Amino acid sequence: MASAATRAISTNKASEAEKIINFSPDRLRAPFSLRCAALSIDYILLLVFPVGWLAAGRLLGESGTVAIGTTIWVIGILFLLANFLVLPLFRGQTVGKMLTGLTILNIDGTDIGFTTVLRRNVLGYFATILTLGLGFLIAAVNSSGRALHDLIGGTVVVRGRKTQL
Repeated sequence: MASAATRAISTNKASEAEKIINFSPDRLRAPFSLRCAALSIDYILLLVFPVGWLAAGRLLGESGTVAIGTTIWVIGILFLLANFLVLPLFRGQTVGKMLTGLTILNIDGTDIGFTTVLRRNVLGYFATILTLGLGFLIAAVNSSGRALHDLIGGTVVVRGRKTQL
């Protein structure tokens, strides 16, 4: 009896879809310059581990060449995965997007899910790399402000965060 009641409650919660009111991706879209700033911050933070390790080795007086060890590469890869997969899944933002006030949303204004994050940040970025970075420039000339990875993922990057009414 208790399991049937629990099942009914969980079914009701699952069936309640989030309703977005007055969402307009064109009105809220992030400017290209702000998106470039967020990407630059993410890139700089990614380089902090290996470059910081090399600088610390030089400052601490190690003679000869300073190599980047396996531990530093593992920390860098974990940060990369956390920043581009885990944080967008839970917050809709990378560290760079948090600092610049940008959020990744589905085109209808709802939060992105796991498959959307994979499509956007793995498949989409891979396609952008194959185009030698031209996929990022699409956001500059596209009237919707969406880059190639946004088009592949079905997402839009907007300025601000959602608020509860």
